[in-house]
Amino acid sequence: MINGDVCKFITEGKCGTCKKVCPAGAIDFDMKDEIVERKVGAIIVAIGNDIFDASQYVEYGFGKYEDVVTTLQYERMMCASGPSHGHILRPSNDQEPKNVVFLSCVGSRDNSVGRPYCSSVCCMVMAKQAILTKEHVPDSTTYLFYIDVRATGKEYEEFIDRAREDYGARYIRGRVSRIFKKGDKLIVRGVNTLLGEQVDVEADLVVLSVGLTSSPGAAELAQKLNISYDSYGFLVEGHPKLKPVETNTAGIFLAGTCQSPKDIPASVAQGSAAAAKALSLLSKDKLESSPMVAFVNNSKCVGCLKCQKVCPYKAIEKVVLRDGREVANVISSVCQGCGTCTAACPTGAIDLNGFSDKQLINELEGLFV
Repeated sequence: MINGDVCKFITEGKCGTCKKVCPAGAIDFDMKDEIVERKVGAIIVAIGNDIFDASQYVEYGFGKYEDVVTTLQYERMMCASGPSHGHILRPSNDQEPKNVVFLSCVGSRDNSVGRPYCSSVCCMVMAKQAILTKEHVPDSTTYLFYIDVRATGKEYEEFIDRAREDYGARYIRGRVSRIFKKGDKLIVRGVNTLLGEQVDVEADLVVLSVGLTSSPGAAELAQKLNISYDSYGFLVEGHPKLKPVETNTAGIFLAGTCQSPKDIPASVAQGSAAAAKALSLLSKDKLESSPMVAFVNNSKCVGCLKCQKVCPYKAIEKVVLRDGREVANVISSVCQGCGTCTAACPTGAIDLNGFSDKQLINELEGLFV
C-alpha cells in the first residue's frame, strides 16, 4: 500500500524507484482509490493498534527535548535503513550516547492517563533495546526504570537475566517524576522504591517505552460490524476462555492487538486460530444454527419497531406485507435468541421458539402439580 500523501512520484512526478526494483511488477501508480463490495462468509478483524502519545507526560519532556525519544523512534535509529544508518546518535548533536535511560510503562498501568492495563510488550522491548545499545555502543551504560518486570513468555525471564548479567543493564525499580536539562545532559529524577531514596541519573539519551492503545476508528468499525468493544477501544471476544477469537456476531473473528495488547508470538497464535475457525465455517455445506430464535406474529405486530431499536445483534428488519402494513421481521440466521426484543414489544407480538408465553406458563404450572 503506497501512501499517496507522501509518495514523491504521486505528488511531484519524481522518483518511482520502488516500481523499478519490484521484481513482481506489482506497483501501478495509475490505480486510484475505490470502494469495493464483497459478499463473504467470514470476517477476520486484524486492524492492529496504535501507540500511546508520550507528550501527555509533560514531565518527561517528549517533544521538548530532542534527546527524549520513544522506543519506536529508537528502533528506527538502530535500523540499518534508518536516518542514521544503524548508528545510535543523540538527535541533539549526532554524538554517540554513553548513558541511555529507558522508562517503562509510559501510557500503561497508569490511571492518570486512562490506561490502567499492561501493554505486555514494553518490558521485553526495553530489554532487547538495552542489549542492542550495548552491542552498538560497547562503552555505554543502560539504566532501566520499571514498576514490575513482566516477562511471562517462553524463556522471557532468561532473556531479562541475559540483559542484566551479560550486557550490564541496570534495573531501577521505581517511577520517574521528571526529566530536565542540565548543560548538554538530561537529568532523570525518580525514586528507587527498593532503597526508598531519590535517584538522579545523568543521561545522554532517554527512551520512553510507550504502551499500546486501540487503533483509531476501532470503535466505529465495531459498530458497523455489530461487535462489542471495551472502554479503551479494544474489540471484545465472545468469551475470554471458551471463545477467545470469536465475537458476539457469528462469522466474525478477532486476531492480534485489536483485541488486546500482545506480542508477536501471541498475535501469530491468535491469527492462526482465527483462520482455522473461519476455515471450519466455510468448509461446511450447511451451517447449524440454534432453533431458539425469535419470531413475529404479524397479526399482533403494529410496526412500531421498538424491537429493532433494542436488538443487540441487528437481527430485526422492517418488511411490508401484501396488505401494505409495515411489520418487524426476524433474520433467523443472525438472531441469537437473547429475548431482548420479546421484553420490549408492547403488543406481545414477538416470542422465542421454545419460550412462548403459553409454554412458560405450562412449565410453571407443572412445577406445582
